[in-house]
Amino acid sequence: MSVERWDWSRRVFDHVDVHASDYAESVRFYETVLAPLGIPKLMEDEGRWTAFPNFDVANRQPPTQNLHLCFYTRSSEEVDAFHRAGVEAGFRSNGAPGFRDYDAGYYAAYLLDPDGNNIEALYRDVGNVGHGAGPTLT
Repeated sequence: MSVERWDWSRRVFDHVDVHASDYAESVRFYETVLAPLGIPKLMEDEGRWTAFPNFDVANRQPPTQNLHLCFYTRSSEEVDAFHRAGVEAGFRSNGAPGFRDYDAGYYAAYLLDPDGNNIEALYRDVGNVGHGAGPTLT
């Protein structure tokens, strides 16, 4: 299988759970930073877990740590809004919005969630292999 032949519209995981040391603060973080990306909170189970699309915050110990989680965005403006919302809400930046040296057109910003996990918002701009990706890359 090659990068060019992979079906990029295929979902590769069903959901990711993050265990939180401070459940309420973690839910506040993800609600705050995912809203500008159009990712809503879908449901909550009485303080045990909160569900976002394909992503859950769980009130469990030990907390998830040393995780890098990247959320897809549809524009560089969404990346900017993700970072701005987090910083304005008092969360820690781990990298301001901008193009990265990783690859052409890789526009990203990073925030640390309350447990120190590195949370990224990424837009694959013109020049990046993932820009405008459908089921196949061209």
